[in-house]
Amino acid sequence: MTIRAGSGRIAVTGASGLLGSKLAFRLAAEGAPQRLVVRDAARAPSLGDDPLPESDVAVVGDYTDTPAMVRAFRGCDTVFLVSAREDADRVATHRAAVDAAVVAGVERLVYVSFVGAAPDAVFTFARDHWHTEQYVRGTGLRHTFLRDNLYHRGLALMVGDDGVIRGPAGDGRVASVSHDDIADVATAVLLDERRHRHDDAVYDLTGPEALTLAEVAALLSEATGREITYHPETVEEAYASRAVYGAPPFEVDGWVSSYTAIAAGELAHVSDTVRRFTERPPRSFAGWLDDYPDEWAHLRR
Repeated sequence: MTIRAGSGRIAVTGASGLLGSKLAFRLAAEGAPQRLVVRDAARAPSLGDDPLPESDVAVVGDYTDTPAMVRAFRGCDTVFLVSAREDADRVATHRAAVDAAVVAGVERLVYVSFVGAAPDAVFTFARDHWHTEQYVRGTGLRHTFLRDNLYHRGLALMVGDDGVIRGPAGDGRVASVSHDDIADVATAVLLDERRHRHDDAVYDLTGPEALTLAEVAALLSEATGREITYHPETVEEAYASRAVYGAPPFEVDGWVSSYTAIAAGELAHVSDTVRRFTERPPRSFAGWLDDYPDEWAHLRR
């Protein structure tokens, strides 16, 4: 990869998380100056014994801590904005981060969104992403939206303690994607020497195939050596089985609608984005299971 001449500093939010840290290591390997935006400096990824002098760490409480966010973004050309954790006020939280980027004089924002983001998306959290995208468009910032499918890791986390995936997904399919593939595409977008090529672009990021949850369960069974099955609940059963967690209604709606979005076919599209940007096929769910056994080791019983 060729870094464009005079590549400016990139603020990487969520740098202590799985996606942000993978991106930070890739940017460091390419010699790109960056600012790691984290809640706890002790959890910031260590980028090696000889980090770039233009790279540093900024600590913020959360996206709504506007003074801290402005300080974190000031001096950066680009912000890589990882979406905030699910919350009833998530869109307002995203808007606060975007506003901080504008005040800080940032030129470009690359936002981690979700496939099928729309005001009427079946997956309720995808609606938050659409509203965030619309807000970004209205700021005048140069922007790129990376619309990810569900993570491979997220599918493994759907398995209950009894070895059953329960949800109203029917026979629908999901083209889940790995964190590594997202980080690779993000690196390519952020460092492309053709400076404006990705302005106003929306990229769907998926794996190489769309699987039913029964097929996901079969692959997990093979990998773990224990029987894992899929039970297609009704919507009513899904709400009832999740009532024991005592979660707020918006969160339960999100959990259930992640399955109904699969049933509706909204997560089945397989894109060629990863292959186009990396010149290799995306990692399949089976490949992810082979490559990252520690991330689903809890399923071995």
